[in-house]
Amino acid sequence: MNHMPDKPDTWLIVFAWLSQHAPALYAAGLAVSISALRIIYGGGTKKAAFLESLLCGCITLAMLSGLELLGIPQSAAGIVGGMIGLLGVDKIRAYADRFTGFKLPGRNPEP
Repeated sequence: MNHMPDKPDTWLIVFAWLSQHAPALYAAGLAVSISALRIIYGGGTKKAAFLESLLCGCITLAMLSGLELLGIPQSAAGIVGGMIGLLGVDKIRAYADRFTGFKLPGRNPEP
């Protein structure tokens, strides 16, 4: 049975990466957990809970890359992940449609 080699450099690299990406991992994990529990609590299926939580985790990771552009510190990643998990994919999509419709008029040109 092969074991991971006990090299201090390997563990140092792994822990440095985890330390650097801890806010994003925490926020995505929080979004996944909250959205899955919200779907299960509402009586949804396991498939719906899995897909919704996966989508919320991905949306959270995408949103975290833009926190600095909005002037929000990276330490606020947890609240972003929690809110995305609580709101869900449908509400986030509705907010995004409203925002882009307001900011980008003429998205649906009339013939």
